[in-house]
Amino acid sequence: MTTAERRGYQQICGENGLMMVVACDQRGGMRKVLADTPEAQKAIDEPTLGIVKAGIVQHLANKASCVLLDAVCAVPQVVDDGVLARDTGLLIGLDASGWDTDANGYQISKLVPGIDARRVRELGGTGAKLMVYLRPDTPDANTVNLGIIRDCIADFAGEDLLLVVEILTYQLPGESDADYRAAFPGLIVESARISVELGAKVLKLPYPGTAEACAEITAICGDIPWAVLSAGVDHSTFIGQVETAMQNGASGVIAGRALWKDCISLDQEVRRDKLENVASGRLREIQGVLDQYAGRA
Repeated sequence: MTTAERRGYQQICGENGLMMVVACDQRGGMRKVLADTPEAQKAIDEPTLGIVKAGIVQHLANKASCVLLDAVCAVPQVVDDGVLARDTGLLIGLDASGWDTDANGYQISKLVPGIDARRVRELGGTGAKLMVYLRPDTPDANTVNLGIIRDCIADFAGEDLLLVVEILTYQLPGESDADYRAAFPGLIVESARISVELGAKVLKLPYPGTAEACAEITAICGDIPWAVLSAGVDHSTFIGQVETAMQNGASGVIAGRALWKDCISLDQEVRRDKLENVASGRLREIQGVLDQYAGRA
Protein backbone atom coordinates (compact mmCIF):
# COMPACT_ATOMS: atom_id res chain seq x y z
CA MET A 1 0.00 0.00 0.00
CA THR A 2 1.01 3.60 -0.47
CA THR A 3 1.11 5.86 2.57
CA ALA A 4 -2.34 7.26 1.73
CA GLU A 5 -3.82 3.81 1.16
CA ARG A 6 -2.32 2.55 4.41
CA ARG A 7 -3.79 5.52 6.25
CA GLY A 8 -7.18 4.70 4.75
CA TYR A 9 -6.79 1.08 5.76
CA GLN A 10 -5.93 2.09 9.33
CA GLN A 11 -9.13 4.16 9.42
CA ILE A 12 -11.37 1.22 8.44
CA CYS A 13 -9.78 -0.91 11.16
CA GLY A 14 -10.43 -0.81 14.88
CA GLU A 15 -7.97 -0.27 17.71
CA ASN A 16 -7.07 -3.95 17.39
CA GLY A 17 -5.76 -3.29 13.88
CA LEU A 18 -8.45 -5.43 12.22
CA MET A 19 -11.37 -4.64 9.94
CA MET A 20 -14.80 -4.62 11.56
CA VAL A 21 -16.94 -3.17 8.81
CA VAL A 22 -20.74 -3.17 8.87
CA ALA A 23 -22.00 -3.61 5.31
CA CYS A 24 -25.29 -1.97 4.42
CA ASP A 25 -24.77 -1.01 0.78
CA GLN A 26 -27.38 -3.56 -0.33
CA ARG A 27 -30.49 -2.33 -2.13
CA GLY A 28 -32.36 -5.24 -3.67
CA GLY A 29 -31.28 -7.56 -0.88
CA MET A 30 -32.40 -5.07 1.75
CA ARG A 31 -35.80 -4.66 0.11
CA LYS A 32 -36.25 -8.46 0.30
CA VAL A 33 -35.57 -8.32 4.03
CA LEU A 34 -38.00 -5.46 4.58
CA ALA A 35 -40.96 -6.82 2.58
CA ASP A 36 -42.34 -10.26 1.70
CA THR A 37 -43.76 -9.76 -1.79
CA PRO A 38 -42.25 -8.36 -5.00
CA GLU A 39 -44.94 -5.70 -5.08
CA ALA A 40 -44.18 -4.54 -1.54
CA GLN A 41 -40.45 -4.61 -2.23
CA LYS A 42 -40.88 -2.47 -5.33
CA ALA A 43 -42.84 0.07 -3.29
CA ILE A 44 -39.83 0.74 -1.03
CA ASP A 45 -38.20 3.74 -2.70
CA GLU A 46 -34.63 4.95 -2.38
CA PRO A 47 -35.35 7.66 0.23
CA THR A 48 -37.03 5.03 2.44
CA LEU A 49 -34.01 2.75 2.09
CA GLY A 50 -31.85 5.70 3.01
CA ILE A 51 -33.78 6.16 6.26
CA VAL A 52 -33.33 2.47 7.13
CA LYS A 53 -29.60 2.65 6.34
CA ALA A 54 -29.23 5.76 8.49
CA GLY A 55 -30.79 3.77 11.34
CA ILE A 56 -28.26 0.98 10.83
CA VAL A 57 -25.46 3.54 10.95
CA GLN A 58 -26.78 5.27 14.06
CA HIS A 59 -27.66 2.21 16.12
CA LEU A 60 -25.09 -0.35 14.89
CA ALA A 61 -22.31 0.73 12.53
CA ASN A 62 -21.16 3.66 14.66
CA LYS A 63 -20.05 0.99 17.16
CA ALA A 64 -17.82 -0.62 14.51
CA SER A 65 -14.62 0.61 12.91
CA CYS A 66 -16.24 1.33 9.55
CA VAL A 67 -19.47 1.20 7.57
CA LEU A 68 -19.95 0.25 3.92
CA LEU A 69 -22.68 2.28 2.23
CA ASP A 70 -23.92 3.09 -1.26
CA ALA A 71 -24.06 6.46 -2.99
CA VAL A 72 -27.57 5.73 -4.29
CA CYS A 73 -29.59 5.82 -1.05
CA ALA A 74 -27.24 6.59 1.84
CA VAL A 75 -24.33 8.87 0.95
CA PRO A 76 -23.86 11.82 1.30
CA GLN A 77 -26.91 12.10 3.57
CA VAL A 78 -25.43 10.20 6.54
CA VAL A 79 -22.40 12.50 6.43
CA ASP A 80 -24.23 15.77 5.81
CA ASP A 81 -26.89 15.01 8.45
CA GLY A 82 -24.28 14.15 11.08
CA VAL A 83 -25.46 10.56 11.48
CA LEU A 84 -22.09 8.93 10.78
CA ALA A 85 -19.78 9.11 13.80
CA ARG A 86 -16.59 11.13 13.45
CA ASP A 87 -14.35 8.13 14.15
CA THR A 88 -16.21 5.58 11.99
CA GLY A 89 -14.63 4.96 8.60
CA LEU A 90 -16.70 5.10 5.41
CA LEU A 91 -16.36 2.76 2.46
CA ILE A 92 -18.56 3.58 -0.52
CA GLY A 93 -19.80 0.80 -2.77
CA LEU A 94 -19.12 1.20 -6.49
CA ASP A 95 -21.31 -1.67 -7.69
CA ALA A 96 -24.88 -1.27 -8.89
CA SER A 97 -27.62 -3.53 -7.60
CA GLY A 98 -27.92 -6.84 -9.48
CA TRP A 99 -26.04 -7.88 -12.59
CA ASP A 100 -26.37 -8.23 -16.33
CA THR A 101 -26.29 -11.61 -18.08
CA ASP A 102 -24.60 -12.22 -21.41
CA ALA A 103 -25.68 -14.65 -24.13
CA ASN A 104 -23.93 -17.55 -22.36
CA GLY A 105 -25.60 -16.89 -19.02
CA TYR A 106 -22.44 -15.42 -17.47
CA GLN A 107 -22.97 -12.72 -14.86
CA ILE A 108 -21.62 -9.29 -15.78
CA SER A 109 -21.02 -6.85 -12.94
CA LYS A 110 -22.48 -3.35 -13.04
CA LEU A 111 -21.26 -0.08 -11.54
CA VAL A 112 -23.22 2.89 -10.23
CA PRO A 113 -22.89 5.61 -12.90
CA GLY A 114 -20.69 8.52 -11.89
CA ILE A 115 -19.18 6.94 -8.78
CA ASP A 116 -15.45 6.84 -9.37
CA ALA A 117 -12.43 7.50 -7.15
CA ARG A 118 -12.70 11.28 -7.39
CA ARG A 119 -16.41 11.19 -6.52
CA VAL A 120 -15.78 8.86 -3.57
CA ARG A 121 -13.31 11.40 -2.23
CA GLU A 122 -15.83 14.22 -2.76
CA LEU A 123 -18.44 12.24 -0.82
CA GLY A 124 -16.16 11.95 2.20
CA GLY A 125 -15.25 8.30 1.66
CA THR A 126 -12.30 6.75 3.42
CA GLY A 127 -12.17 4.45 0.40
CA ALA A 128 -14.43 2.32 -1.75
CA LYS A 129 -15.52 -1.24 -2.33
CA LEU A 130 -15.82 -2.87 -5.73
CA MET A 131 -17.79 -6.13 -6.08
CA VAL A 132 -17.22 -8.29 -9.16
CA TYR A 133 -18.40 -11.78 -10.15
CA LEU A 134 -15.79 -14.32 -11.27
CA ARG A 135 -15.68 -17.94 -12.40
CA PRO A 136 -11.94 -18.66 -12.46
CA ASP A 137 -12.55 -22.10 -14.00
CA THR A 138 -14.36 -20.55 -16.99
CA PRO A 139 -12.12 -17.89 -18.59
CA ASP A 140 -14.71 -16.78 -21.15
CA ALA A 141 -17.01 -15.74 -18.29
CA ASN A 142 -14.56 -13.20 -16.89
CA THR A 143 -13.40 -10.94 -19.71
CA VAL A 144 -15.66 -7.96 -18.95
CA ASN A 145 -15.43 -8.32 -15.18
CA LEU A 146 -11.64 -8.54 -15.19
CA GLY A 147 -11.61 -5.32 -17.18
CA ILE A 148 -13.77 -3.67 -14.52
CA ILE A 149 -11.32 -4.72 -11.80
CA ARG A 150 -8.31 -3.44 -13.78
CA ASP A 151 -9.96 -0.12 -14.58
CA CYS A 152 -11.11 0.51 -10.99
CA ILE A 153 -7.73 -0.40 -9.50
CA ALA A 154 -6.05 2.03 -11.93
CA ASP A 155 -8.59 4.77 -11.19
CA PHE A 156 -8.13 4.50 -7.42
CA ALA A 157 -4.36 4.29 -7.77
CA GLY A 158 -4.51 7.54 -9.72
CA GLU A 159 -6.33 9.20 -6.82
CA ASP A 160 -4.17 7.36 -4.23
CA LEU A 161 -7.35 6.20 -2.50
CA LEU A 162 -8.04 2.87 -0.80
CA LEU A 163 -10.03 0.30 -2.81
CA VAL A 164 -11.36 -2.95 -1.34
CA VAL A 165 -11.97 -5.60 -4.01
CA GLU A 166 -14.81 -8.02 -3.31
CA ILE A 167 -15.16 -11.19 -5.37
CA LEU A 168 -18.32 -13.29 -5.53
CA THR A 169 -18.82 -16.41 -7.59
CA TYR A 170 -21.98 -18.00 -8.95
CA GLN A 171 -23.51 -21.16 -10.33
CA LEU A 172 -23.20 -21.57 -14.09
CA PRO A 173 -26.23 -22.47 -16.24
CA GLY A 174 -26.69 -26.24 -16.09
CA GLU A 175 -24.26 -26.71 -13.20
CA SER A 176 -25.65 -28.94 -10.47
CA ASP A 177 -25.85 -27.83 -6.86
CA ALA A 178 -23.47 -30.63 -5.87
CA ASP A 179 -20.89 -29.71 -8.51
CA TYR A 180 -21.02 -26.05 -7.49
CA ARG A 181 -20.59 -26.87 -3.80
CA ALA A 182 -17.60 -29.04 -4.62
CA ALA A 183 -16.03 -26.34 -6.77
CA PHE A 184 -16.72 -23.44 -4.39
CA PRO A 185 -13.59 -23.48 -2.18
CA GLY A 186 -11.32 -23.60 -5.21
CA LEU A 187 -13.26 -20.83 -6.93
CA ILE A 188 -12.77 -18.49 -3.98
CA VAL A 189 -9.08 -19.37 -3.65
CA GLU A 190 -8.46 -18.77 -7.36
CA SER A 191 -10.50 -15.56 -7.27
CA ALA A 192 -8.16 -14.30 -4.55
CA ARG A 193 -5.16 -15.24 -6.70
CA ILE A 194 -6.56 -13.37 -9.71
CA SER A 195 -7.32 -10.28 -7.61
CA VAL A 196 -3.82 -10.18 -6.16
CA GLU A 197 -2.29 -10.57 -9.61
CA LEU A 198 -4.39 -7.62 -10.82
CA GLY A 199 -3.05 -5.42 -8.02
CA ALA A 200 -5.76 -5.48 -5.35
CA LYS A 201 -4.59 -4.04 -2.02
CA VAL A 202 -7.41 -5.33 0.25
CA LEU A 203 -9.83 -8.20 -0.43
CA LYS A 204 -13.36 -8.98 0.73
CA LEU A 205 -14.18 -12.66 0.17
CA PRO A 206 -16.88 -15.20 1.00
CA TYR A 207 -15.95 -17.81 3.56
CA PRO A 208 -14.36 -20.43 1.30
CA GLY A 209 -15.74 -23.42 3.16
CA THR A 210 -12.70 -24.87 4.93
CA ALA A 211 -9.80 -23.89 7.16
CA GLU A 212 -7.44 -25.18 4.49
CA ALA A 213 -8.91 -22.87 1.86
CA CYS A 214 -8.62 -19.91 4.27
CA ALA A 215 -4.96 -20.72 4.85
CA GLU A 216 -4.38 -20.99 1.10
CA ILE A 217 -5.94 -17.56 0.55
CA THR A 218 -3.68 -16.13 3.24
CA ALA A 219 -0.63 -17.66 1.57
CA ILE A 220 -1.65 -16.18 -1.78
CA CYS A 221 -2.29 -12.75 -0.26
CA GLY A 222 0.95 -12.47 1.66
CA ASP A 223 0.90 -8.96 3.13
CA ILE A 224 -2.45 -8.14 1.49
CA PRO A 225 -5.23 -8.19 4.11
CA TRP A 226 -8.48 -10.02 3.43
CA ALA A 227 -11.82 -9.83 5.21
CA VAL A 228 -14.52 -12.48 5.31
CA LEU A 229 -18.07 -11.51 4.36
CA SER A 230 -21.22 -13.03 5.80
CA ALA A 231 -23.24 -13.79 2.63
CA GLY A 232 -26.43 -13.58 4.67
CA VAL A 233 -25.87 -16.70 6.80
CA ASP A 234 -27.25 -16.72 10.32
CA HIS A 235 -25.07 -15.16 13.00
CA SER A 236 -24.44 -18.48 14.77
CA THR A 237 -23.02 -19.90 11.54
CA PHE A 238 -21.07 -16.78 10.70
CA ILE A 239 -19.34 -16.49 14.07
CA GLY A 240 -17.87 -19.95 13.52
CA GLN A 241 -16.73 -18.95 10.04
CA VAL A 242 -15.09 -15.83 11.46
CA GLU A 243 -13.22 -17.88 14.05
CA THR A 244 -11.91 -20.28 11.39
CA ALA A 245 -10.98 -17.48 8.99
CA MET A 246 -9.14 -15.54 11.69
CA GLN A 247 -7.31 -18.66 12.88
CA ASN A 248 -6.05 -19.05 9.34
CA GLY A 249 -4.87 -15.56 8.59
CA ALA A 250 -7.84 -13.31 7.78
CA SER A 251 -7.58 -9.66 8.80
CA GLY A 252 -11.14 -8.97 9.78
CA VAL A 253 -14.79 -8.96 8.84
CA ILE A 254 -17.06 -7.04 6.45
CA ALA A 255 -20.53 -8.25 7.42
CA GLY A 256 -24.07 -7.16 6.70
CA ARG A 257 -27.11 -9.39 6.81
CA ALA A 258 -25.71 -11.77 9.44
CA LEU A 259 -25.77 -8.77 11.75
CA TRP A 260 -28.99 -6.98 10.83
CA LYS A 261 -31.23 -9.05 8.52
CA ASP A 262 -33.79 -9.79 11.25
CA CYS A 263 -33.29 -6.43 12.97
CA ILE A 264 -34.40 -3.90 10.37
CA SER A 265 -37.94 -2.74 9.84
CA LEU A 266 -39.84 0.09 8.23
CA ASP A 267 -41.06 0.83 11.76
CA GLN A 268 -38.51 3.19 13.32
CA GLU A 269 -39.03 2.03 16.92
CA VAL A 270 -38.81 -1.66 16.04
CA ARG A 271 -35.68 -0.97 14.00
CA ARG A 272 -34.01 1.01 16.79
CA ASP A 273 -34.84 -1.58 19.46
CA LYS A 274 -33.58 -4.58 17.51
CA LEU A 275 -30.44 -2.87 16.22
CA GLU A 276 -29.54 -1.72 19.72
CA ASN A 277 -30.45 -4.89 21.57
CA VAL A 278 -29.89 -7.74 19.09
CA ALA A 279 -27.61 -6.67 16.26
CA SER A 280 -25.26 -4.75 18.54
CA GLY A 281 -24.78 -7.85 20.67
CA ARG A 282 -23.79 -9.81 17.58
CA LEU A 283 -21.33 -7.08 16.67
CA ARG A 284 -19.75 -7.24 20.12
CA GLU A 285 -19.42 -11.02 19.80
CA ILE A 286 -17.58 -10.69 16.48
CA GLN A 287 -15.39 -7.95 17.94
CA GLY A 288 -14.55 -10.32 20.78
CA VAL A 289 -13.28 -12.90 18.30
CA LEU A 290 -11.23 -10.28 16.47
CA ASP A 291 -9.70 -9.00 19.71
CA GLN A 292 -7.99 -12.36 20.12
CA TYR A 293 -5.93 -11.48 17.04
CA ALA A 294 -5.20 -7.85 17.94
CA GLY A 295 -2.25 -6.38 16.11
CA ARG A 296 -2.45 -8.59 13.04
CA ALA A 297 -1.46 -6.35 10.11
